[in-house]
Amino acid sequence: MNWKKILLWTVGGIVIIYVALVIARVPNSLDKIRTAEQVAKIHATKLTLDDVLGKNLPPDPGAEAGKTIAGIDANKNGIRDDVELAIFKEYPNSAKTRAVLLQYALALQMEAIQPIVNKDTVTEVIREESRAFVCIGDIVSREDLKKFDEQTDLLTKFVKERQLNTQERKEFRTAFYEKVGSYASLERLCDLDYSTLPN
Repeated sequence: MNWKKILLWTVGGIVIIYVALVIARVPNSLDKIRTAEQVAKIHATKLTLDDVLGKNLPPDPGAEAGKTIAGIDANKNGIRDDVELAIFKEYPNSAKTRAVLLQYALALQMEAIQPIVNKDTVTEVIREESRAFVCIGDIVSREDLKKFDEQTDLLTKFVKERQLNTQERKEFRTAFYEKVGSYASLERLCDLDYSTLPN
């Protein structure tokens, strides 16, 4: 009869340990699901033609623009309003330039608004940023490589200086980059076919 008690206690202990392990894995499984959903959202966030044409430009956020790391995005297109307006002000006559710079600004803004910041989401945002950076290079002439590098640097610097215009934003970006993993570039480049744009 003792052996039955021992067997019952052993089986009961194994069941309790199994249930505890299953319960312990639930948060990890939920994190994986939430991360996968966020990665899908990152890759689904795209620039639209209406953004490039300025059909829904936001009002100037004024002093409110610099009060938080994420800033203001009144028109909800994923681009910080002050950066979006600066691009339109600087390049009013070039939809192609606005297209690539707005895509780059969109990717940089994703760094500031990620609800889940882990290696997977950070890496996917950086992949989007890399894709946008390559897109900038696509609109610059490659006849003179030195001029190509200078022009590409000038365009990316224009957006970065506006996007990272406070110490808090710079520090946040540095901390964000510390979580990046290794990655391969994305195959598809520009969100829009800028060759169809008039200028």
